[in-house]
Amino acid sequence: MLRFWFVLFSPYITVIGFLIGLPTIMAAYYESLRARQEAHREREGTLHSRDCLEFVSGDGACINLVPLETLHSLPRAGDVILLPGDGVEGGEFLTGAYLVEAIEHIYTPYEARGARPREARLTKAVARVTSLNPALAA
Repeated sequence: MLRFWFVLFSPYITVIGFLIGLPTIMAAYYESLRARQEAHREREGTLHSRDCLEFVSGDGACINLVPLETLHSLPRAGDVILLPGDGVEGGEFLTGAYLVEAIEHIYTPYEARGARPREARLTKAVARVTSLNPALAA
């Protein structure tokens, strides 16, 4: 009697198992692919400020980020630059002139296919600046 029921429902159970199993396998493959890509980005050191020139104040707070590909040259120590800051409507950093005190270059090894031995790439530049704006009395 039990064998009769197994024979009767066997084709349906096979189809239902396939319809449940195939999407499950596809979802598992997709999640593993996303995890591999995320791990690869972490190994690369992907940061929010990667490939950017970061302007920081004396206490280490970020004033502005500028993508490196938009620059034709990097500022040097002693240069006076104009930064948008947080804008003119308040915020910690106002739009205005800033003096570049020092600039640091951060390089990472470049290990792509066809790279030269011991090749490095500029990953990030950090410019420490001080404000030349007069203090506003509120």
